[in-house]
Amino acid sequence: MKEFDYVIIGGGCAGLSLAYELEIHKKLENKTLAIIEPRSEYKRDKTWSFWKVINHNFDDCVKKNWNNFSIKTSNKSKIIKCDDFPYQSIDSGLFYKKIIERLKKNKNISFYTDIKDLNTNNSFIFNSVPSFKNSQNHLWQHFHGVEIETQDSFFDDNVLSLMDFDCEQRNNVHFFYTLPYDGKKALIETTWLSTINDNLLKDYSNQIKDYISNSLRLKNYKITYSEEGSIPMFYPTNFSTKNKINIGVAGGMTRLSTGYTFLNIQEQSKYIRENIENIKNSQIFSVEKKYKFLDKIFLRVLKNYPKRMPNIFFRMFSGSSNAVIKFLSNKSTILEDLSIILKMPKWIFIKALFRK
Repeated sequence: MKEFDYVIIGGGCAGLSLAYELEIHKKLENKTLAIIEPRSEYKRDKTWSFWKVINHNFDDCVKKNWNNFSIKTSNKSKIIKCDDFPYQSIDSGLFYKKIIERLKKNKNISFYTDIKDLNTNNSFIFNSVPSFKNSQNHLWQHFHGVEIETQDSFFDDNVLSLMDFDCEQRNNVHFFYTLPYDGKKALIETTWLSTINDNLLKDYSNQIKDYISNSLRLKNYKITYSEEGSIPMFYPTNFSTKNKINIGVAGGMTRLSTGYTFLNIQEQSKYIRENIENIKNSQIFSVEKKYKFLDKIFLRVLKNYPKRMPNIFFRMFSGSSNAVIKFLSNKSTILEDLSIILKMPKWIFIKALFRK
């Protein structure tokens, strides 16, 4: 059985981002890498979106940038500018194509479908496959999205709808998310923040159909693409060992309160690349502790007061847009953190602080 210096388990966003980071910085010229990925073909299956608070390797995979986004509840709405940190949407199809084409040029990089085909006794392993035990009662961000096209120009592609809470809540937290790519094309997602053991929340197609018809008042359109997924709002049960580091979702790179993961993956990949020569003795890269603490309190409020969440999210964006974007993207200062905290309803957050 063949041996490799490095093995990446899972050739998704985290695994491929790390492999690409190592490759473009010439860390694999004298080292071998195996990527374990069961899929036989890469094709578009996800959309990764975020505010661009740091530079990354994939500007050429960005489908659209927006400098304005909107928040809406049942009785109020606002448009917020984000000129300093444009909101970006990455097409996973372009991302996969760019990386796979580059990796296949390096003879030191191989793809396998099963780790059992390798001898990993002397390999350093990067694992991107999360383990979730007893996860049904935890909160998840679960969603279903469709890309639609219209015959005539319909969408304002200067403004994305980040959260539209003017919809059925069903005693949970529910919003619609719309990315208008141009006047005739948009991705529309129904998103729930809830447990995933309630199938009554998963009539996704009907939810989207009703939203397009009744809220957008759009009648003539065709669906050209769909995606579905779930993001844990809790940390997985993976453990790192001397010869293994967990990366991506498995390594706690998801910001629990938002679901944002892509830029955290890029920063983790950069950190590993910078420390690859001494990776066995390097500290584990992680989301800063203050965000973990604040997210823990925020999620307690979300779980216990779901009806309050539309207004809480709306209040969060009532001040400096840069401050809240940096806060949600792990880049805020203490003063910016305080500016967000002071906007929150005090009593329910104080109770959440002392409730387990």
